[in-house]
Amino acid sequence: MIETPIEGTSSGLTLSASVANTLRAQITSGTMPPGEKLHLDDLRAALGVSLSPLREALSRLSAEGFVVMESNRGYRVAPVSEGNLLEVTRLRTMLESFALRESIRLGDERWEGAVVAGLYQLNKRVGAKDVKLGDWETTHRALHQQLLSACGMPLVLHFCSILHDLNDRYRRLFLEDHPIDLSVADEHADICSAALDRDADKACALLEAHIERTGANVAKTLRERSVSHDAA
Repeated sequence: MIETPIEGTSSGLTLSASVANTLRAQITSGTMPPGEKLHLDDLRAALGVSLSPLREALSRLSAEGFVVMESNRGYRVAPVSEGNLLEVTRLRTMLESFALRESIRLGDERWEGAVVAGLYQLNKRVGAKDVKLGDWETTHRALHQQLLSACGMPLVLHFCSILHDLNDRYRRLFLEDHPIDLSVADEHADICSAALDRDADKACALLEAHIERTGANVAKTLRERSVSHDAA
């Protein structure tokens, strides 16, 4: 659960947006697990905010799919399911490949440099001993953002960011029982290489396969957990 209150909003975010970002990060990281009941008084005290921005933040997160609003019973962290994972995976392949294709078409040398730097940082995390999951996730997310960043469509990037966060909830469940897959280094290297070669068809096909493979692995873990739970 949240341990520190919300700081100032010097970044230009509204208070409710800052609260939403904090809660989203807690949900994405698994600190607030799927299905957990959200007690408004506890959250308000922990975050040091009034009820109004907290409710605004929860409404935003509900619209994004991170929390669910229960009639007359408040809010709860959204549950996980194989069906939801499949939807998130399919939407990611559609939107991210579209944004990547546009980035390849529009990207300049600065974009190329950002992609190279992002891949270098991710490879350092993959090869490091005792790498922290949070550090790996942050670097992994940054590379995906850099690949898409030149598409010139802020709204598409916003949707891609939300979908990536939703997907992170599932990937973290998978990584609780499995080590970081070292083959992802080769997958990201191949995607970046094709993108920098301006081969949009190849880069997008590799990106889609990368997202779908991860989704399939996580779906298998969800099924295994469901069987274990039913057996218990």
